[in-house]
Amino acid sequence: MSIEIATLRDATSGASADIAVGYGFNCFRFTVPNGEKSVEVLWAEEGFESGELRASSSGIPVLFPFPGRLKDGVLQWEGKEYRLPQNDRTGNAIHGFVYTRPWRTIAQTESSVTAEFKASVDDPSILEMWPADFQIRATYALTGTTLTAVFEATNCGDAPLPCGLGTHPYFRVPLGGSSADGCKINVPYHCEWTFADKMATGEKRAAEPLAASFADTSFDNAFGDLEWNDGICVTSIEDLESGMKITQTFSNEFIGVVLYNPGHREAFCIEPYSLIPDAFQVADKGVDAGLRVLQPGESFAAKADIAVTTTK
Repeated sequence: MSIEIATLRDATSGASADIAVGYGFNCFRFTVPNGEKSVEVLWAEEGFESGELRASSSGIPVLFPFPGRLKDGVLQWEGKEYRLPQNDRTGNAIHGFVYTRPWRTIAQTESSVTAEFKASVDDPSILEMWPADFQIRATYALTGTTLTAVFEATNCGDAPLPCGLGTHPYFRVPLGGSSADGCKINVPYHCEWTFADKMATGEKRAAEPLAASFADTSFDNAFGDLEWNDGICVTSIEDLESGMKITQTFSNEFIGVVLYNPGHREAFCIEPYSLIPDAFQVADKGVDAGLRVLQPGESFAAKADIAVTTTK
């Protein structure tokens, strides 16, 4: 299968990025020069650009209108039941609709690309599975060795739109060095949301911010009460051997993060979420888990940057 790929280049730094417009607008490759070699910042399964491999396991999947799981693939909303495909391994729906589907390019330059997905235009079958029509528009821009993503979600229907946004970046480890184990990871949270059978309970407990070596990490957990500086949260992964560092920053529309160690342990995921997974059933318990309800015509926007620097 052939899918549309957008390639971005920064002439000054030599950095480049490849985005699978035809497969979820997934940025599956971000390459940064380091001396005489190029370093891959993101992990993706070989051949991902074919569009035939698992969409949620490589690059940076874009998750909308819900990141995380929806219990049993069922949404109860304003007295109506919506049934979604049970597409995770435990019988739940996971990660929304747009990460597996083709988007449409609406603008492109040498160093940026903008694309969008609208349910009623790009896959009308979604309208039977969600309370309102929606559009998500995203732009990737490459400046030096920084990759910036800007997202805007809009209610295009005539009924309220419950929604949340997330991204699922697979950061490659090591980052130019010989071993992942010594990579240092920092994520400034102060609580952990508790889960049972991979679903949020609505309860949370105090937690110390993460400052650990990759070797000591084993996560599939959600965290909140993030530290903010002028509305920006700063997370990082540093390869002390190579001197290369990934700094991911994101705006405060994202209220929490999911941390995840893939089984192959060649990547580490720091996933900004605008809500806690399955915020719909958590909200029914009276817990504020970040669920947004956009009125017809209403939008919200969010931003995330991935900057790569080196000290050697």
